[in-house]
Amino acid sequence: QVQLVESGGGLVQAGGSLRLSCAASGRTFSRYAMGWFRQAPGKEREFVAAISWSGGSTYYTDSVKGRFTISRDNAKNTLYLQMNSLKPEDTAVYYCAADSRTARAMGATAYGMDYWGKGTLVTVSS
Repeated sequence: QVQLVESGGGLVQAGGSLRLSCAASGRTFSRYAMGWFRQAPGKEREFVAAISWSGGSTYYTDSVKGRFTISRDNAKNTLYLQMNSLKPEDTAVYYCAADSRTARAMGATAYGMDYWGKGTLVTVSS
């Protein structure tokens, strides 16, 4: 079992930055690919970014490339998402997820992950 708890969300002006964290319980954190997903009001959940178990491979949806950076610290059982140059359209609840498939596979769907956190709200004002 892996339990995931997100933090770091909040209200920020357009152009600002936030860093999300996802703390994972359990000793097997390093065995899972990890990802960030988001769901805006009235919209479907969508993939944002994913990282392989070693941190050596990362994947991003096109809309965040060059602005967001996903990283992980396996010694601290923590996943991060550094978000820069935020836009109002980045407003959403952000979820972290852990999955036994590859990070590339996590990018193919926004559902069906092994474990989900409860999410943290990011609001970007214009």
